[in-house]
Amino acid sequence: MAVPRAYAGHRLRCVLVVVCALCWASSYARFVEGQAGQLSVDASPQTARKMPDKMFGIFFEEINHAGAGGLWAELVSNRGFEAGGPNTPSNIDPWFIIGNESSIIVGTDRTSCFERNPVALRMEVLCGSKGTNVCPSGGVGVYNPGYWGMNIERRKGYKVSLHIRSSDAVSLTISLTSSDGLHKLASRTITGGKKQFANWTKIQFRLYSSQNNTNSRLQITTTKTGVVWLDQVSVMPSDTYMGHGFRKDLASMLANLKPQFLKFPGGNYAMGNYLRNAFHWGETVGPWEERPGHVNDAWGYWTDDGLGFFEFLQLAEDLGASPVWVVNDGASINEEVPTAIIASLVKDVVDGIEFARGGANTTWGSVRAAMGHPQPFKLDYVSIGNQECWMLYYRGNYQKFYSAIKAAYPDINIISSCDKSTISASNPADLYDVHVYASSANMFSRASMFDNTPRSGPKAIVSEYAVTGNDAGKGTLVAALAEAAFLVGLEKNSDVVEMASCAPLFVNDNDRRWSPDAIVFNSWQHYGCPNYWMLHFFKDSSGATFHPTAMQVSNYDQMVASAITWQSPKDKSTYLKIKVVNFGSKAMDLNITVTGLESGIKSSGSKKTVLTSAAALDENSFEQPEKVAPVSSPVADAKQQMGVSVSPYSLTSFDLLLEPSKHSII
Repeated sequence: MAVPRAYAGHRLRCVLVVVCALCWASSYARFVEGQAGQLSVDASPQTARKMPDKMFGIFFEEINHAGAGGLWAELVSNRGFEAGGPNTPSNIDPWFIIGNESSIIVGTDRTSCFERNPVALRMEVLCGSKGTNVCPSGGVGVYNPGYWGMNIERRKGYKVSLHIRSSDAVSLTISLTSSDGLHKLASRTITGGKKQFANWTKIQFRLYSSQNNTNSRLQITTTKTGVVWLDQVSVMPSDTYMGHGFRKDLASMLANLKPQFLKFPGGNYAMGNYLRNAFHWGETVGPWEERPGHVNDAWGYWTDDGLGFFEFLQLAEDLGASPVWVVNDGASINEEVPTAIIASLVKDVVDGIEFARGGANTTWGSVRAAMGHPQPFKLDYVSIGNQECWMLYYRGNYQKFYSAIKAAYPDINIISSCDKSTISASNPADLYDVHVYASSANMFSRASMFDNTPRSGPKAIVSEYAVTGNDAGKGTLVAALAEAAFLVGLEKNSDVVEMASCAPLFVNDNDRRWSPDAIVFNSWQHYGCPNYWMLHFFKDSSGATFHPTAMQVSNYDQMVASAITWQSPKDKSTYLKIKVVNFGSKAMDLNITVTGLESGIKSSGSKKTVLTSAAALDENSFEQPEKVAPVSSPVADAKQQMGVSVSPYSLTSFDLLLEPSKHSII
């Protein structure tokens, strides 16, 4: 993401939003009758063009608790007690104490066994099971509510891991409970004599819940007097996406988009407000207990870095997507490293590529192999920075990164943050990065953004685009339609645009730092916004064959269309997909004419899919997760010339099944 937006709360703006909504609603309601138009599709081989294989993908940024408390399935927040900073005693938020100061004193000190994570939790238990100071029923200790409550499911397994040290006898009960601690869902008691935990000892076990609870917590309690230290406390669901630690429902939503690339770890998140809080890849690999974590100062929260460089590469592989690594180029929001002293950062990036691509016998490749992935990851794209071309040292630093990366890995595609006009033999790039944030009307107009772009030279990666402003809401239909029109324009210009992805991808509904987003979730629910469903209309476009179209509608400029042929991976059937975006309030009767096909259209087996709703500003929600979602129906008697109806404020696709004869995908 680019620089954070400000959120206004003034009453006048609220009034304007309401007025805007009423205008949209009344505009929609005023529709009386349809208008006729002509859509011509030239499907001849002579005018066809193969689209890039990686045309549409996804961009992940650690914003809105997208990873920590989201896609990364770890349930414990601040598992290593490092979020309060290196100085002790420190804040242990969101951990809470069970018991009062007459029964327990809880603090932090720097006695951990992990060199990069020196802070540990110290519990001095003053009460006991008998005597004058008896512990309260259930014991004393600490609890962690996770990220706005832990979702614990009946009969599901949860892998618990923690490190314990004590010179006293130990009896600790580790439980998953209701949010008030009164109802236990699962528990295990760890006991040991005075010598058993004299040194730091790692304990691992699984808990299986007896019931469902979407707002649970982890608690660690005891009734035994003494001092106990805890560190690196983790609870992970056993059932994660492909067994690699990703929350299964959220990762599945990504997989359903068939993304061809995954750009990570973010924009501002990669930079940081200050360089000390940037994403330093080397501190996010290796055993998770040894990762120091860092403050995500760009978006205002702590991350333990369980979702690190290795995990991003693994996610890309699991999704069948090409990883696109955004590297820190020596710039943060408030700082910049001069070119004269950039060499150490350049070497760090080259080392990172070795971690991803190097053999298991290389210095950094061996670290990756030790993490369970001896085969190299296929990292072919590196983006130098996040739209910092305007900064003083960017171009000088960029050339240092470019030269060093190409010297070691000449096949890697390097992405520049500068626009195409600045790229030359002395300032080379394989691709250049473009970010587009605009109102819905402006985004719709940008369907022609690349029409006049020179056809030679490096192509664009539109790695961030989104409708923002009043009519974007938390993800409205009209915003999705504007973005659909923009993507239709990118398809049309796919000879100069190589890749595209929306932003942001995820938002935890409890920490909405940016709106709108494609996927909304909490600890146990999720739904796709209209723009998420819109992306499904484009998931077959990568590597497909593009065909020119011509739209003729009198006195109505609110429609755009595109056409592709694509092949189903399931049965190898070939389809002509025609997409039509109607960004206006008029229903349309379109006469579609297809010419130049090498084979005919089968009369059966075709379908029509429509994304629309009763009002242009409609949104999805936890209560109505598919209020705005695609609806498919068969197309009766499909043929090369046919009349179709297109609803107001809609995205419609016609997947026309082609005869299996001579037709082939370019």
